[in-house]
Amino acid sequence: MDMRIEPKAKMKLVMVGNGMAGVRTLEELLKIAPELYEITVFGAEPHPNYNRILLSPVLAGEQTLDEIVLNAYEWYSDNHITLHAGWRVTSVDRVKRLVHAQNAAGETISTEYDRLLLCTGSNPFMLPIPGKDLQGVIAYRDIADTQTMIEAATTYQHAVVIGGGLLGLEAANGLMRRGMTVSVVHVQPTLMERQLDEVAGKLLQKSLEERGLRFLMGAQTQALVGGSEGRVTAIKFRDGTQVPADLVVMAVGIRPNVELAQSMRLHCDKGIVVNDTLQTITDARIYSVGECAAHRGTAYGLVAPLFEQARVAANHLAQFGIGRYVGSLTSTKLKVTGIDLFSAGNFAGGEGFEEIIMSDPKGGVYKKLVLKDDRLVGACLYGDTVDGSWYFKLLRDGRPIADIRDKLMFGESNIGDAGHEGHNKAAAMKDSDEVCGCNGVTKGTICKTIREKGLFTLDEVRKHTKASASCGSCTGLVEQLLIFTAGADYSVTPKTKAMCACTEHGHQAVRDAIKANKLLKIADVFAFMEWKTPNGCASCRPAINYYLLSTWPKLAKDDPQSRFINERSHANIQKDGTYSVIPRMWGGETTASELRRIADVVDKYKIPTVKVTGGQRIDLLGVKKEDLQAVWKDIGMPSGHAYAKALRTVKTCVGSEWCRMGTQDSTQMGKDLERAMWRMYAPHKVKFAVSGCPRNCAEAGIKDVGIIGVDSGWEMYVAGNGGIKTEVAHFLVKVKTAAEVLEYTGAFCELYRTEGWYLERTVHYVNRVGLDYVKKRIVEDHAGRKELWENLQFALDGEPDPWFEFDKAAVDTRQFDALSV
Repeated sequence: MDMRIEPKAKMKLVMVGNGMAGVRTLEELLKIAPELYEITVFGAEPHPNYNRILLSPVLAGEQTLDEIVLNAYEWYSDNHITLHAGWRVTSVDRVKRLVHAQNAAGETISTEYDRLLLCTGSNPFMLPIPGKDLQGVIAYRDIADTQTMIEAATTYQHAVVIGGGLLGLEAANGLMRRGMTVSVVHVQPTLMERQLDEVAGKLLQKSLEERGLRFLMGAQTQALVGGSEGRVTAIKFRDGTQVPADLVVMAVGIRPNVELAQSMRLHCDKGIVVNDTLQTITDARIYSVGECAAHRGTAYGLVAPLFEQARVAANHLAQFGIGRYVGSLTSTKLKVTGIDLFSAGNFAGGEGFEEIIMSDPKGGVYKKLVLKDDRLVGACLYGDTVDGSWYFKLLRDGRPIADIRDKLMFGESNIGDAGHEGHNKAAAMKDSDEVCGCNGVTKGTICKTIREKGLFTLDEVRKHTKASASCGSCTGLVEQLLIFTAGADYSVTPKTKAMCACTEHGHQAVRDAIKANKLLKIADVFAFMEWKTPNGCASCRPAINYYLLSTWPKLAKDDPQSRFINERSHANIQKDGTYSVIPRMWGGETTASELRRIADVVDKYKIPTVKVTGGQRIDLLGVKKEDLQAVWKDIGMPSGHAYAKALRTVKTCVGSEWCRMGTQDSTQMGKDLERAMWRMYAPHKVKFAVSGCPRNCAEAGIKDVGIIGVDSGWEMYVAGNGGIKTEVAHFLVKVKTAAEVLEYTGAFCELYRTEGWYLERTVHYVNRVGLDYVKKRIVEDHAGRKELWENLQFALDGEPDPWFEFDKAAVDTRQFDALSV
């Protein structure tokens, strides 16, 4: 008799949705029952599982799509999971237990299940207003939305974000960082009213306004206005006013995606209704976690409670049956455009509650603690959130605070039992203390994993524990634990950041390959470096085009279509779609003849605004695109390159020629510098300034190159920046003659031109390579300095003025045809 026992067939688990909550459930399931199921996953997006929280840094250009992938395709195959990415589930037959799906090509597939896990997430809410279906009107929810915004930023100027919550502000910041003019429309009187009280909301608004965002608070959107081509052109409010809009992003909330569940006749109320084991109350074979699930009347949108749900659901799918999800006490710790925020519990306070408040508006810090019955019940922190986790622990544990009340506002480090003198916060924590709230990871788990697996980098800790892998707010604390546990073996060395999603190569690798292999065309770079996307994208093409031109002047040919819109039109596009024209004025000096020509042009073309800029130039604002060529011709002055990644302006004071304080002729020096380098393209915009004496009226201390006249010659400063974050320039060298000023300035600019990464200002380039390196190349290496200066002169020799030498500058004049505007 054959006594062999046939292996038990695996049950079939089908998951609908490939997001963070669902995949976390699978991860937890594979830990405790790796052989129980044959797993199939359907994801509507054509991507593996990625961190949706980090879409904002991708939009802002701080991270790439590859960097936010949580589970690559290899993870699915390694765990024998069948992934159908880009397949949308169209229906489920609960009687036959069949899942039916369809892809974009119209192909269909059906899969059986024993257990079904619904993780359909949520849908963004679109305001039901006229014009919502126009081209250029989108939500902000996934990779496709992010890519749409990135592409729009390369072509259009005006963006409107409807919604002043977290997602709306992150979208606005990212679009602003991409160069767009951004207005945020918010119907409430303060920003992020669900996470911040009124004071913190006002502080946030003020800070963001200082960074360049515009806010329309209390504005009620009536309609979106479209143009002749079917694209949105403006947003109209109930009071009749309008704001230009080439792109409208709706970030006004989300709704649980229950469409599939309702078609299956599952009970839905504020989401797919589930019990404490995350099973749907309609069908015990079907589970649901994430934003689509409603537990005890609440649908959660933060990752921490969703990951708690994942652990419980996995426990029951594994047939252990010992876990219960009873709801979550949530806290919000966020970084909105570089500003730290934290809130938890009843932070609003009010009648019957006590409030302890510390407010320092000038210092950008606001703290509000809400107490009731000798316990902390709420907290709202702005600007300084270092103690957010500690406050949340007090709130969650319900610890009486009478003994620490007088020190409560000043944080954990001021409490006697928080730790010992000389130990950092990580060392003082208990093993049971939670470090990563999103993933529920404690200090003990992190330290044990570091020791047992021999981990030395932050990425390794993220991979093995998930700590800091979601919102990232605990990254600093995880790094402290690494240092505390791994000691001298701790490594902060990051992996190379890719230029964009089209490649794994970083900027330096591309520059090196172009130089080493004499690559002269964008297509050559794509082929040699095995680009993933055949034609590249709006991020990599301009960078590669610049690298080719700066590495191989006279040999590489400019590709105007790989430049941004301003550089293609050779003028700055404005918020209303008109253009700004800024002619070149050598060292800020002009003549009566030039001023007459400018005045005549203003009258002839009905240019509405004439503005003297901070760079001592005259700006003609409101020029129609079809008039640009005629305006340039009639003015008859060289291009000011005010739109380009190039030398913009050389600001000067009157110097020794007129000023009784002047020690050197700064005006002449400025004109000489500008004439020598005015056609110089660079990784980013470049500004010079020359002051005739140490009183520094030309503000040379915050320019890319600043020259200050002294009795015995000139002092030179480099890598200053007067932008959002002011950076004081570094002293480079003191020279005696004007010829030396030209040589040293030209050598520094050529070093930056040939080594800087695209869109990297001189301040960031110098911070990256080090001031000592720059001094070694420019000040100490005499022969090398002269060679750099000669190379720059060679590169600039014969460079055309795009306002007058259209063919040589490869200007596509068809764009100025009135019919194409």
